[in-house]
Amino acid sequence: MTQCRSMSKSEQFDPVWLDREYNNRARVPAHAVHLERWARDSALARQRLPALLDVRYGHGHGESLDIFPAVRSPGASLAPVLVFIHGGWWRSLDKADHSFVAPPFVAAGACVVVPNYALCPAVTIPDITLQMVHALAWVHRHIAAHGGDPDRITVAGHSAGGHLSAMMLACEWTRVGDDLPPSLVKNAMSISGLHDLEPVRHTPFLQDALRLTPAQVGMASPAYLPPPAMREGRGRLYALAGGQESSEFLRQNQLIQDAWGPRVVPVCAALDGLDHFSIVEAFAQPGHRLHAMARELLDA
Repeated sequence: MTQCRSMSKSEQFDPVWLDREYNNRARVPAHAVHLERWARDSALARQRLPALLDVRYGHGHGESLDIFPAVRSPGASLAPVLVFIHGGWWRSLDKADHSFVAPPFVAAGACVVVPNYALCPAVTIPDITLQMVHALAWVHRHIAAHGGDPDRITVAGHSAGGHLSAMMLACEWTRVGDDLPPSLVKNAMSISGLHDLEPVRHTPFLQDALRLTPAQVGMASPAYLPPPAMREGRGRLYALAGGQESSEFLRQNQLIQDAWGPRVVPVCAALDGLDHFSIVEAFAQPGHRLHAMARELLDA
C-alpha cells in the first residue's frame, strides 16, 4: 500500500500544484487508450447482455439509467443490486462509457444499474447529488420488477462517482420519502473518490465548469458530513485509490476514513500498480483484489 501525506498550507491553494495533482488526464499519458477501451467494451456489453437502456428515473436532463438484470433461474431469490456511478469530474463522460463494468457482476449473480446525470456547468454538484438521490430512490422502488433485491443495494463509483457514492451512503433517506428505509444503501465503495471539495474549488482547470461556492463545498463534501449511521451491519464504505495516483487523491482517499472512522470505513487502501484509469478496469476484472472487495460488499 502507498502512503499519503497531508496537504501543506503553501500547497493548498497553489494553482500550478493543484492542476498537477488533480488533472489525471495530464498525469496518465495513456488515458485515451483506457477511454477508448471503455467505450468499445461497453458497446459489446450492451450487445451481449440483456439490458433495459435509457430507463427514466426522473424528467430532468440526464435522468436515465441502464439496467442489466441478473441471470436467474425461475423461482430464484432476488439478486443483490450494484449501482455504479461514473466519474468525469461531474462535467464529462456518460453511463454508456461504463457498461463494461456490468458483465462480470451479472455473471456472478448481481443486477447492475448504471445511472446518468446532468453535467456541469449546466447544473451544480449539489444538483447532481440530488439527481443520484432520485435515481437510488427509483431503484429501491422499482428494481424488484427486474429481479433485483431492494434491500441489498450497494453503490460504487469512480472519481466524481466515488464522491457521489459516499454522499448516497450519508443520505437521510427517510427525509426523501416516507416509503424509503433509513439504510436504503446497504454498503458503498468510493474508488479514487473526492471527499473534500475545497481544493477542487480552487483548481484552475475545473473552475469554469464546476463553479463551486463555499456553501456548496460545505453541503457536498462527504468528509464534512456526519458519519453515516450503521444499522445491523449496514452502512460500510470501502475507500480505494490507485497506488500510482497523485498525493492529493491518496490524501482524499485517506481523509474519508479519518473523518468517518474505521468502523464506517473499515477498508481504506491504495492499490499498488494502478492509476486513476486502470483502477476502473481492475474493478471489473474477476480475480483482482478490487473486484473481490466489491463482490464482498454485494454478498454481505
